[in-house]
Amino acid sequence: MTIAAAFFYLFATITVASAFMVIAARNPVHSVLFLILTFVNAAGLFVLLGAEFLAMLLVVVYVGAVAVLFLFVVMMLDVDFVELRQGFLQYLPVGALVGAVFLVELLLVVGSWVIGAGLPKTVAMPIPPMAEVTNTEALGLVLYTKYIYFFQASGVVLLIAMIGAIVLTLHHRRDIKRQDIGAQVARDPKESVVLRKVEPGQGI
Repeated sequence: MTIAAAFFYLFATITVASAFMVIAARNPVHSVLFLILTFVNAAGLFVLLGAEFLAMLLVVVYVGAVAVLFLFVVMMLDVDFVELRQGFLQYLPVGALVGAVFLVELLLVVGSWVIGAGLPKTVAMPIPPMAEVTNTEALGLVLYTKYIYFFQASGVVLLIAMIGAIVLTLHHRRDIKRQDIGAQVARDPKESVVLRKVEPGQGI
């Protein structure tokens, strides 16, 4: 067994184990920490594949931003998990039904999946070849040329999701004074500013 194969099995084993612990851990903080461990080991797998840019992106974006944000949110929110688990048995049949449907779909997809004859050659020889351009440049050329419409569509979907989350969580309180920009701009200076001439030594 070569050193690369040994590291592959090491990273893959830790990735699968930590991914299972994300959903198996009882403490949500521990789940987020296992999620960070999963991302780090997945980045190691990307390095073994020669995709160092994706490995760096996974660590910087997902570990440095998303997972840490999850950790802060979980630690700041005072969530009563005992109260949340009270309705677990009530929704267990529905959850089991949904899980069974997903399992059947997964088995059907895996069972009918056939590896193409030219796929190993395509994976071994990326487009464009790595001898001509770097990994980052090759990813940019493929992403912004062949898959540019899918990339833009994913951006639109994320934008719609962000706007929807803001609209659903935004609640206006009537007891708070808010600025009316239109009313402020339309005010007449003659009505809002009063000039008084004060004599020396006298008050207003």
